[in-house]
Amino acid sequence: MSRAGAATPGAAVLVIGATGTTGSRTVAGLAAAGHTVKAAGRSGTPVAGAEPVRFDWYDPGTHAAALTGVDRVYVVPPVGDPDPAAVVLPFLRRARAADVRRAVLLSASSIENGGPAVGLVHQALPDIFDEWAVLRPSWFMQNFTGGHEHARRIRTDGTILTATGRGRVAFVDAEDIAAVAVRALTDVRSPDTDLVLTGPEALSYDDVAAIVAEVTGRPVVHHSLSYEEMRDRLAALMPGEFAAMLAGMDRAIAEGAEDRVTDCVQRLTGRPARSFRAVAERELRGAH
Repeated sequence: MSRAGAATPGAAVLVIGATGTTGSRTVAGLAAAGHTVKAAGRSGTPVAGAEPVRFDWYDPGTHAAALTGVDRVYVVPPVGDPDPAAVVLPFLRRARAADVRRAVLLSASSIENGGPAVGLVHQALPDIFDEWAVLRPSWFMQNFTGGHEHARRIRTDGTILTATGRGRVAFVDAEDIAAVAVRALTDVRSPDTDLVLTGPEALSYDDVAAIVAEVTGRPVVHHSLSYEEMRDRLAALMPGEFAAMLAGMDRAIAEGAEDRVTDCVQRLTGRPARSFRAVAERELRGAH
């Protein structure tokens, strides 16, 4: 913990990706705590408790209005862009010039500082802002309850397909990610750090399938594919380079890359991270 920084009187927090999985929950948490929030998205869709503002990473003409009256920003990089730094870094420099003093970046546990894609934004962040944090959550628990391919397949045929083998992941609740984001954005002292966010236990996909089956009362089975099988299957749905990257993430899980538990949620929010079973019961019980 380093530099102190009370919120600028009357200033707002800008949440980019305000209708997304973590952005919507971050907006709700900020609004519930009494903060002024600007909810940024491509459509400028109204979000409860916030001022909607249209924002498009690829349209710099939308950036000035989004930054007006803002002193902190939650940054969700453009999804699916292989080089997000090309658009995110110019925006962040513009934000700093507009007196935004704190930025909280959403990255991922699988992407190291200086690594590819968002890792390059992570690396540059401390040189742009005096107050900053990078949230690197593990895989979302909501991948099994919302609109993700895993959740859809569970609903349609009771299967989960991965190339993770017996590898384990400390899945994290999006509500916990948002709670950490709220604290990182609003605490008097900025964390100025890299926060790897996980749930309280590491689970294999076999474990996940068993818990979902118990909660929903329907059979759910994890089928483990080879890296090549997963890559080729994904390549039928998306560009080959992206398919190979996603299959490679599964292979990294199989090799133990995500088999770790941190205490960041507890340290930042003052309460334990939620378990996968608790989230499954909250979001899936009675839904199937």
